[in-house]
Amino acid sequence: MTQATPDTYRALRVLKDDQGSRAELQTLPLSALPDGDVLLAVTHSSLNYKDGLAVSGRPGVLRTHPMTPGIDLAGTVIEDASGRWQPGDAVILTGWGIGERQDGGYATRARARPGWLVAQPAGTDAHWAMSVGTAGFTAMLAVMALEDHGLTPGSGEVLVTGAAGGVGSTAVALLARAGHTVVASTGRPQEEAYLRDLGAARIIGRDELPALSRPLEKERWAGVVDTVGGATLAGAYASTRTHGSLAVCGLAGGHDLNATVFPLILRGVNLLGIDSVTCPPARREAAWARLARDLPAARLEAVTQTRPLPDVPALAAEILAGRVRGRTVIEIG
Repeated sequence: MTQATPDTYRALRVLKDDQGSRAELQTLPLSALPDGDVLLAVTHSSLNYKDGLAVSGRPGVLRTHPMTPGIDLAGTVIEDASGRWQPGDAVILTGWGIGERQDGGYATRARARPGWLVAQPAGTDAHWAMSVGTAGFTAMLAVMALEDHGLTPGSGEVLVTGAAGGVGSTAVALLARAGHTVVASTGRPQEEAYLRDLGAARIIGRDELPALSRPLEKERWAGVVDTVGGATLAGAYASTRTHGSLAVCGLAGGHDLNATVFPLILRGVNLLGIDSVTCPPARREAAWARLARDLPAARLEAVTQTRPLPDVPALAAEILAGRVRGRTVIEIG
């Protein structure tokens, strides 16, 4: 038996006209939702850097207007025409272009394809799922990729760049939990106590990373989780140890990579791309299962703030200015 659902829903929409882009809360008919077999009641979403770009009207994220941003969501199934999911099932949705190519999580209702959804792990809730969110899911994929390529506790120092951000802070916590010696790089020295509490063994400033002056720098890192890109990634890449790996998942510092092939062919360094958007379902399920084990809700309380949907436009400006640390859960409804 399907749940009764209102004929309308509330959404934060990004509009674009001759005056530019703006975000506003609207009440819309259910017919405004995109196509998809599964109708969802959304209870929580989160704030990611990409959401900040979208809500602020920066080009390159939203493919059309008007659009509901929010690249992840958690909630319950209302109905599924495919029969794969049952009404009341608690599910998580990240990636697959929501909040970019089709309406996303900043709304009380959403539609999705059945294969996009992951069952919420037993013993967790929607607030936990969004305190992890796309950022935590991406960090978990990065850690799993490093481990798949030989990183083990005791291998040596593991560098996390942009460590005070959502992906970076979760990566620090996950790596420390797995027994690695984590070096956290950040441009915010005031976050040292926060990063040490997450498990970082050492904190270094952004300017302490080696600037790329030679094709190969002194070997330092057994592994790297890079959320920054640009010159930071180039320097970390040139200073990664023989047979070490870099999991690359961000571009907060730029999309260019000015480097050489020497680390690849002289040290056997692995440059690993992390794609959380179209990650296959089996890998998604494995990542969420491990997140439920390694990042319990109590561990995330200190790094998570919870805010209502109307606060998102102001929060978008804050995250783009680098003034948001850790995770921000958005309560929908």
